[in-house]
Amino acid sequence: MVVGVSKGFEKKLQLVGVGYRATIEGKDIVLNLGFSHPVRMEIPDGLQVKVEENTRITVSGYDKSAIGQFAASIRKWRPPEPYKGKGVKYADEVVRRKEGKA
Repeated sequence: MVVGVSKGFEKKLQLVGVGYRATIEGKDIVLNLGFSHPVRMEIPDGLQVKVEENTRITVSGYDKSAIGQFAASIRKWRPPEPYKGKGVKYADEVVRRKEGKA
């Protein structure tokens, strides 16, 4: 049985940080990631994107590479930083934290 056709694939992302949120407007996903402007990204054909609680994004579909590519393009806008852990991270990703100066 072919997994992509029968079940599909999905990647989950999580937005960590004060004021970081995501919404879906038509065929676009709008990300507020602390920039002076919201980031708008067009959702590719063949992919479904769901936003839960404004901070959890689920990208699903049948093409595993397209899902990974779109999830990575969302994450690249604000990858998790090592001091506070703020940013866009995969749900199963563990952010390695660094110690501060003190």
